[in-house]
Amino acid sequence: MDTDILKHRSAYVIEKMDCPTEESIIRKCLRGVPGVEDLQFDLFNRRLTVTHRLADDAAIVKALQRVGMDPARLAPQKTASASKSGTSDDGPVWPEVERQTDAPIETAAGATRGAPVASRRELILLGVSGTFAFAAEVVAWTSEAEAFWPVLLLSATAILCGGIPILRKGLIALRTFALNINFLMTLAVLGAFAIGEYPEAAVVVFLFAVAELIEKHSLERARHAVRSLMDMAPDTALEKQQDGSWRETPAAETPAGSIVRVKPGERLALDGVVVSGNSAMDQSPITGESVPVDKAPGDQVFAGTINQSGVLEFSTTGGKDETTLARIIRSVQEAQGSRAPTQRFVDQFARVYTPVVCVLALLVAVVPWGAFGEPFLPWLYRALVLLVIACPCALVISTPVTIVSGLTAAARRGILIKGGVYLEQGRLLKVIAMDKTGTITEGRPRLVEVIPAGGRQREEVLQIAASLNALSDHPVARAVVEGWQGDLLRVDDFQSLTGRGVTGRIGETTYYIGSHRLAREQEVSTPKVEAELTTFESQGNTAVVVADSQRALGVLAVADTPRETSVKAVQQLHELGLTTAMLSGDNQVTTETIARIVGIDDARGALLPEDKLTAIDEIRRRQGITGVGMVGDGVNDAPALAKASIGFAMGAAGTDTALETADVALMRDDLRGVPEFIRLSRRTSAVLKQNIALAIITKVVFFGLALAGLATLWMAIIADLGASLAVIFNGLRLLRHRSDDA
Repeated sequence: MDTDILKHRSAYVIEKMDCPTEESIIRKCLRGVPGVEDLQFDLFNRRLTVTHRLADDAAIVKALQRVGMDPARLAPQKTASASKSGTSDDGPVWPEVERQTDAPIETAAGATRGAPVASRRELILLGVSGTFAFAAEVVAWTSEAEAFWPVLLLSATAILCGGIPILRKGLIALRTFALNINFLMTLAVLGAFAIGEYPEAAVVVFLFAVAELIEKHSLERARHAVRSLMDMAPDTALEKQQDGSWRETPAAETPAGSIVRVKPGERLALDGVVVSGNSAMDQSPITGESVPVDKAPGDQVFAGTINQSGVLEFSTTGGKDETTLARIIRSVQEAQGSRAPTQRFVDQFARVYTPVVCVLALLVAVVPWGAFGEPFLPWLYRALVLLVIACPCALVISTPVTIVSGLTAAARRGILIKGGVYLEQGRLLKVIAMDKTGTITEGRPRLVEVIPAGGRQREEVLQIAASLNALSDHPVARAVVEGWQGDLLRVDDFQSLTGRGVTGRIGETTYYIGSHRLAREQEVSTPKVEAELTTFESQGNTAVVVADSQRALGVLAVADTPRETSVKAVQQLHELGLTTAMLSGDNQVTTETIARIVGIDDARGALLPEDKLTAIDEIRRRQGITGVGMVGDGVNDAPALAKASIGFAMGAAGTDTALETADVALMRDDLRGVPEFIRLSRRTSAVLKQNIALAIITKVVFFGLALAGLATLWMAIIADLGASLAVIFNGLRLLRHRSDDA
């Protein structure tokens, strides 16, 4: 029996888990639980995933409760093997899990929907704490005696009302040997009280509690930005019943194939295909398109989009958890669980930084007194100020808020980024390579000319070509089929010749249809055929040859025009300083013609999928760079997409494969999403650097002030709060990111 079958995965939402300080406590408390094998943390969403071999998770829950964490349990998941344990190098991959009946309602971002940042009781106690703390300061100032018993009483009351949670967490930190902010604050408050700084100890407790409350509220704004994606699709749908009547039913209970009606101004609850009606659809929640898209019978519609005008009826293509919007939410959720390089660096830095500062504070308290005979209490006070300012919260918070804001801003623009690592690496791209058909061009070519050869008639040649191509899904093949309005012939022994064309038997004769390259391989090309091919290709058309095993029977020309948006996208990439390349399976002449129209720097045609892979390597070696992006359809260009530094899938809306395989999925067929992604990546990187610099500079300045005796405890608290709020709001600015084309 495979022992991996015994593995389970339990997921929790822990509302009190916001910083690496809580992560450290949880790691230490669960490390001693037998059967626990792996822990994965998503601090921004307050998620914890535990991989274990326990029959149930009761021991895990009890261990978390002992250290003051109150986990909201998600259903445990069995994992068939270690490779499917729901983890990755960068973080957890969130499964679809069911809530236990005693758990709160949870949203896509992992936080409780509608839960207040603070309860009414907590707000009242906070108000009382502040009133008594400042009253203590007033009494001490007017009486000029901080040891006066009313000052002591007012200060103690303020600390008890506002500081019990802090003191409790500090004791837990002490018990688990975790040097976190709660431990530092507890030590600072007790130290201030011990040296007779009663009012200041009370004010520090109150200000710290206020700081935590404001920080919670600010982080909740960032979480709400992600949770708002979940609210795009309504919970109910107007479903057609068997008797022809219409009834409001839960979207989660509406099966695939149901007929659903949506009225003007309403959002769609499910994905589907229009069966009746015409309307304009606002698809901006899915694709980021600012202009409504006309919908008619046969067109695909998406959950979360808004019906603008007429009444539509559509047949659902899946359940509520299978919609494009649901896949987007899951993808964003997984991306948040991963850790970007900067975030990993900051977390590692914080783990070293805090103990070092604690040792420094100890030396500040002891060395001047022990080695130089300085008064002990003033230096102890300076050490306490150092402990308060040592909190790395601003530094730690800066990265996840910024990354998640960037991911959410991109999703709102129809750009789905599969992890913070790609959001950060986008700024490093130097070359963007692109497929031609369906990426640069419309991807819907049409047949423009048929030139028969070998004594055949035009209709005969076109019928053979259409019959062969009817079994292919290539855009050029579809154009040929659409150009023939008659009956199709039976084709046996059909075979696709990758990157070259197709072959099949009609009656007793084997026929071929494909590229210039295929004609040469089959040795059926004549000077006349070569001349026709050259003429068509020089005009920017895709030319294909129809042949049997002996001779060419005709040449067909198919035109696929570049998108207007592709020209603008290439121009924007050049303005950003990037080089562009086209990697196409089409012939070299056609490829160069399209590249010239669009403005692409490097055009390479007649490439098989493996040739595109080689081209990516060659571009890297030639230019001595690693930042090469590849844009394709996510399926045919899969090898090149995987080889590139970042792979972009075009037109991923409604496409499972593209969403799963690409590093970045452009939800609509618009190449301008690539420069938009690069601009957002550069802006995200700039905000990250600003936040890290701000947090570190604040610490350095106050370290100097503390050592000089110019900083007080309450000043340190305000400085720490100010730095935390500054990095949070600076990161949230990314949510207001607008493209140049908006």
